Order: sequence, then structure tokens, then C-alpha cells
Amino acid sequence: MADGRRDDQRRAGDDHPLPSDESLAEDIRAVLAECGGLAVDPGRLAPEDDLYAAGLTSHGCVGLMLGLEERFEVEFPETLLNRRTFESIAAIRDAVRGLLVRSAA
Repeated sequence: MADGRRDDQRRAGDDHPLPSDESLAEDIRAVLAECGGLAVDPGRLAPEDDLYAAGLTSHGCVGLMLGLEERFEVEFPETLLNRRTFESIAAIRDAVRGLLVRSAA
């Protein structure tokens, strides 16, 4: 592309890039703080830290998923509704990025 961005960094129908990894992680931390019910402050977690070890429960995971769907205007398909998808901020970030790319296609 002329502006240096790859096709998967754009949303369909506009010229806005997809959020950066850092921006996605910040938004995910905000949703975790609001909906995740963690025993620790999500701002203190590294991207690869185990969210289940930090106190994420199955109930908290459902709230987290719903919060993420609202924040990013995506819907998690059944194939992503598993423990691995929500095990860390990095795993959630990768799943959300994939959903955003698919919604842009």
C-alpha cells in the first residue's frame, strides 16, 4: 500500500487502521477491570500473565466476553469460546484482532 499499512490493518470501508497491540491491551485491561472480577489490578498484569491464576472465574469470563464484544463491536464465535482464548491479555488481544480483521473483510 502507498501509505505503508497492510490490508489487514484497515477496517472495511474506511481508512482507519486497526488498533495497535498496545491500544488493544489497554482496552482489554479496562474491560477486565470492569467485568473480569480479578483479584488483582489488570494494569499490573503483563500481557502473558495467566488470568485464571489472577482470579478469573468462568462467571468472570462470561462477563469479560460480553464486555469485549460491546467494546470492540465483535461477536466471539463458538470456536473461540474456550479457556485458551481468555487465558491472558495477549491471547485475548490476538483473538480480538482476528475478529476485527474478519469483520473488515
